[in-house]
Amino acid sequence: MAEKTTSRAVPDEATVNNALGKVTRHLMPFLLLMYVIAFIDRTNLGWAQQEWEANYGISTAAYTFGATLFFVGYAVFEVPSNLIMHKVGARWWMTRIMITWGIVAASFMFVQGPKTFYALRFLLGVAEAGFFPGVMLYLTYWYPAARRAWATGLFYMGLPIANMFGNPLSGSLLELHGVLGMDGIHWMFLVEGGLAVVVGLICPLVLVDRPSKASWLTEKEQHDLTLQIELEEAAKQKAKPISWGRALADPRILYFCLIYFCIQASVYGLTFFLPKQVTSMTGTSAGFKASLVTAIPWIVALIGVLIIPKLADRRQNHGLLSGLMLAFSGMGIMGSALFLHQPAPALALLSIAAVGFTCAQPIFWQLPTRYLSGAALAGATGLVNAVGNLGGWAAPLLRTWATQSAFGTADNPNEAAGLVVLGMAGIIGVLLVVGLNFFKKSAEERAALSLQSGES
Repeated sequence: MAEKTTSRAVPDEATVNNALGKVTRHLMPFLLLMYVIAFIDRTNLGWAQQEWEANYGISTAAYTFGATLFFVGYAVFEVPSNLIMHKVGARWWMTRIMITWGIVAASFMFVQGPKTFYALRFLLGVAEAGFFPGVMLYLTYWYPAARRAWATGLFYMGLPIANMFGNPLSGSLLELHGVLGMDGIHWMFLVEGGLAVVVGLICPLVLVDRPSKASWLTEKEQHDLTLQIELEEAAKQKAKPISWGRALADPRILYFCLIYFCIQASVYGLTFFLPKQVTSMTGTSAGFKASLVTAIPWIVALIGVLIIPKLADRRQNHGLLSGLMLAFSGMGIMGSALFLHQPAPALALLSIAAVGFTCAQPIFWQLPTRYLSGAALAGATGLVNAVGNLGGWAAPLLRTWATQSAFGTADNPNEAAGLVVLGMAGIIGVLLVVGLNFFKKSAEERAALSLQSGES
C-alpha cells in the first residue's frame, strides 16, 4: 500500500515529458490556428480604412472610435465568459466563441456607415470575449509551470503569423474587387470571417477538456500528467488559498491589469495603423505589395517568440525579461518616429518593437498564474485580459489625439507625436514591471512575520 501511495505521489518525469510532447503535437497547432484567425478578424479593418473613408463616410476619427469599441464589448463579457468555460469545459465553449465571432466578422461586409461599423465592432468584442484568457486558463490544465511560458510562446506565435500571412491574404482579397459584383473589402470580410466559422465547427473534434479525457495519451501518461498539475495546484492552494472574488480585488491582480494595459496599448496602437503607416512611408496604395512590407516586423517577431519565452522558462526570470521586452517595444516605436519617410530604419525599429511586445506577452502571463488556481485563476485571468485589453481601446484614441489635436490637426497630422505617445506606454510598462519587486518583498515580509508569530 505504501508503495502505491509513493508511486502516486511522485509522477515519473519521463512519462510526463512524453505526455507533454503529445499535448504539444495534438493541441498547440489548432490553438495557434485559432489565434491566427482571431487576430486577423480583429485587425483586418486596417485594410478597409481607406475605402471606408473614401466611400462610406467613415472618417479617421470615426474609424478610431469604432476600432476601440471592440475592446468595450470584450472587456464587459470577459470575466463571465472565462468563468463559464471553467465550469462547462473548453471544448464546447471555444466552439461557441469561434462560430459566433466568425459570423459577426463576416458581417462587416454589410457596413454602410459609422453606425453599422460601431455596432459590429462592439458585437465582435462580445462574441470573442473569453477566447484569449480561456486559452491561457486551458494551458494551465495541460502544462506544468516550468513549461508554460514556452507553451504560451508557441500560442503567441499566432500574433506574428497572423500579420505575416494575414496581411498578404487581406491585400490579395482586396484585389478581387469587382468579382461577382462585390467590393474587395467585402471579399476580405466574407472569407476571413468564414474561416473562423469553419474552424469553430472543427473545434469539438480536436479540443479535449482535460488530460484524463485525452484518448491519445496512455493511461499512465494521463495519470502522471494530471498528478503533476494537481500537485502544483495543491501547493498554490496550501500556500495562498483564495476565492475568485478575493482574487479580483487583490492589488497584485489590479497591478497586472496595468502592466497588460501597457502591453496591449503598444500592440494595437501599432497594428491598427501599420498598413496606413507603411503605404504613407513607401508611397504605395493598400494592396498586396504594401502587405508584404508590413509582414517584415512580424517575421522578426516570430523568430523572437520562438527563442525568448523558452529562455525565460530556463532561467526562471520572467519579470526581468518581460520588462526588457517592454523596453524594446517602447524604444522601437518611439525611435521609428524619427524616420517617417525612411522605410529601412523605420522598419528596423518597428521590428524591434514587434519583438518586444510579442515576447512580453507570453512571459507576462506566467506571473499571475504562479499563485492562483481554479476559479480564482479563471476570474483573475479574465479580469487581467479584460482590463488590459482596454489598452487596445485607449491606444488608437491617444494616437489620434496626439496626431490631430494636441500636436497637429486633421488636415496636418503629426504622426511622429502619435508614435512617441504609443512608445511611452511601453516605457511605463517597464517601470510597472520593476515595481513588481515591491509586491514580492511585501509578500516575503508577511511570510517572515507569520513564521515568527508561529514560533512564538
